[in-house]
Amino acid sequence: MSSYENYTHKSRNYDKTREPVGTEISVGCFAHAPVPLDRTVILDAGCGTGNYSQAMLDYVGRIEAVDMNPGMLEVAAQKLAEAKDEGRISFHSARIDELPFEDEYFDGVMINQVLHHLPDEAAKDFPAHRRVFAEFARVLKSGGVLVVNTCSQEQLRHGYWHYSLIPEAADALRARYVPLDELAGILSDSGFAYRGRFAPVDAPVQGESYFDPRGPLSKEWRDGDSVWSLVSEDRLDRTISRIQDLDERGELEAFMARNDALRPHVGQAMVLFASRE
Repeated sequence: MSSYENYTHKSRNYDKTREPVGTEISVGCFAHAPVPLDRTVILDAGCGTGNYSQAMLDYVGRIEAVDMNPGMLEVAAQKLAEAKDEGRISFHSARIDELPFEDEYFDGVMINQVLHHLPDEAAKDFPAHRRVFAEFARVLKSGGVLVVNTCSQEQLRHGYWHYSLIPEAADALRARYVPLDELAGILSDSGFAYRGRFAPVDAPVQGESYFDPRGPLSKEWRDGDSVWSLVSEDRLDRTISRIQDLDERGELEAFMARNDALRPHVGQAMVLFASRE
């Protein structure tokens, strides 16, 4: 369950502007699991509406999908009803730090754009992250693969053109993301061998919708990026007014292009690859 975003309300709009960015990288990582890729049993931790599970089903053997939000699980189960009926995926309402599975059950675990929703404290060395990764280590087989899809601090500064419109929320969001070097250290402390990280620089997480300069005017569009849950009502009103003003002056497209200039070089997501020691 997100510590700051109401996904029960947003679950119906979420798939309208979200893409499973980094799937091809995840497939390559899971190819290093202890069994052949098409026989792997994978945990999708914090599965949301099942976008990443849906993208992975053509490659892996079976997926156990876990989430705490009933709205997200309902959407995922409806979308993947055929695969569920065929026994290729199961859904579970559970916490990702208290998983309902036996020790060494999985060949692989993936967690995609979820960690920043944990209620954590940097000053205490990220205890919530440590609990989650300890639980992943428990349910993974020796040599099992962990794939973490997250964002780097650089991506959060330069990868999203609209963040310049909502600087307070963007700062608050960055504070929720553990810097990658620290995250690698937490993985090591939790019993994982860190193997590397990869950025799919050519794919925005909101797909083609991301390039709509008027997108932030729509609630459906905003529901595709959790940063908007950190925006105050006053700031949202001012942001909408600013976009409308830029649009009226014919400057909106140029504004977006200017603030999106670095994204093709840094990307919007980072995939970390680790294995259970």
